[in-house]
Amino acid sequence: MSSSPSAGVALVHLDRAGFAFRRDEILDVYAEAMEVRSESARSRRSILAGHMNADGLRAVAALDGARMVGIAYGYLGVPGQWWHDQVRAALPEATATAWLDGAFEVCELHVRPAHQGTGLGRALLAELLREVPARTAALTTPDLDTRARRFYKAGGWVDLAVGLRFPGDPRVFAVLGLALPDDRPRLAPPGAASRAEP
Repeated sequence: MSSSPSAGVALVHLDRAGFAFRRDEILDVYAEAMEVRSESARSRRSILAGHMNADGLRAVAALDGARMVGIAYGYLGVPGQWWHDQVRAALPEATATAWLDGAFEVCELHVRPAHQGTGLGRALLAELLREVPARTAALTTPDLDTRARRFYKAGGWVDLAVGLRFPGDPRVFAVLGLALPDDRPRLAPPGAASRAEP
């Protein structure tokens, strides 16, 4: 467990059991951060269930006492995964090979509005990516000049593709990549050095 920039908030690694146990809390954080109804967010349970067994799953929760106020999670991407295959098809082959082969794919990073602007999102992302066994990280975010897009740009993420559309989603996305330092320590299993919280 490590401290975060928000006073009284702790960053805690969730193992697979903890991730499953807290899935509704994860979706509640998503709902509040994305300003969607809780019922709509909880319809995404099957998506989380599909992520629970992914190779290299890492999840970091921000807890204010027992209440989850932020979440970041992702896993190692491989061919055959829906997101990986959609994004790979949108990239030139050389770009896809350089950035997606063995990449850590950041699925979600959300902070409740009351804790936004405190540095908590940056702390969650840094803790999530610390010691992942990958050369690169990748994610998608709406292809707009949003607070999230500026946040990633300020953190060194670069555009790999813009104007990406996923089937069934009217929004347009940008694919972002981050080169991860080669000299950082690699620990396995993920979260072994931190308290695992159910």
